[in-house]
Amino acid sequence: MTTPKLLTDCQFCSVISKENGEDPIGTANPCSGWLVMELPLPWTEERFDSDPILQPIHDLFHELYDQGIRVAPMAIASDREYSIPGLSRVFYYQRPASTFAQFEKQEFLLPPNQIAQLAKALIFESANLPQFEQYRKTATPIRQLMVCTHGNVDIACARFGQPIYQILRQQYASSSSGELEVWRCSHFGGHQFAPTLVDFPTGQVWGHLEPEILEVLVQRNHPVTKLRSFYRGWSGLSKFEQIVEREIWMQEGWDWLKYHKLGRILAKDNANEEANWAEVQIDFATPDSRVTGSYAAKVEVYGSVISAYNSGQALTTVKQYQVSQLRRIT
Repeated sequence: MTTPKLLTDCQFCSVISKENGEDPIGTANPCSGWLVMELPLPWTEERFDSDPILQPIHDLFHELYDQGIRVAPMAIASDREYSIPGLSRVFYYQRPASTFAQFEKQEFLLPPNQIAQLAKALIFESANLPQFEQYRKTATPIRQLMVCTHGNVDIACARFGQPIYQILRQQYASSSSGELEVWRCSHFGGHQFAPTLVDFPTGQVWGHLEPEILEVLVQRNHPVTKLRSFYRGWSGLSKFEQIVEREIWMQEGWDWLKYHKLGRILAKDNANEEANWAEVQIDFATPDSRVTGSYAAKVEVYGSVISAYNSGQALTTVKQYQVSQLRRIT
């Protein structure tokens, strides 16, 4: 089916999800790190299987997945302002400790054919990392928003992601004095929540974004509760921990982003992510460790909605969860 016909005939998965009131919380893929690589377009399955630059990277991440190594790959498209011809940027956002507030960034600028070997060195061959020191850049403490526009995976990401990217890139990044970068990125899960983005260095994931909410998301100048329905979760936590963390954040406000956090599942009714309930504890500490404590809560199913994981494909029933018995433990 051609893209124009798909645009006119199918129902976008993200439209179905939003119209049916699907809550995006708990859908950020938990990971120990994000490897963000500037890679040539198009990002098609055929090209990842055959391109001499893309194919080794594609194989590496299949290997990591098979080994249970939770490092999330992300491709970003070259940018007229940010990019340097003939070289590629690589950002490695890594979990610094078990309890943390944001991912720590390493940055490299290197020939594209060196990316696969650098990725191996960063993730599990650290003895080889010194050979890439010549490409290392000083990791500037800026904010980076990665907006999914990857229409080759699902057309909804291109249809709804591109306009959000343009607003963020032209209205916010261009006036930030270099403190904010906005990149077009590849699929990172959850296209039924398009437009969706990852916010670094926090590692927070957002979805169902609307133009009018971007001011709050970028500037953080309104009550955080305005962002509740757009928050997919923090990638430093697992599904049920993410659901509880949102409730805490709504109470604590913006300062919560600075708190070091650790989540724990105390109990649930079965081992998989389709459990009907889970008991969760979130431990926290302020940056100076002068205030520490925990929150305990129970997450329970309260109903379901009809959604679609992919545009133009079958509908499915998705459980919806709510937090009960949230209490702070001093």
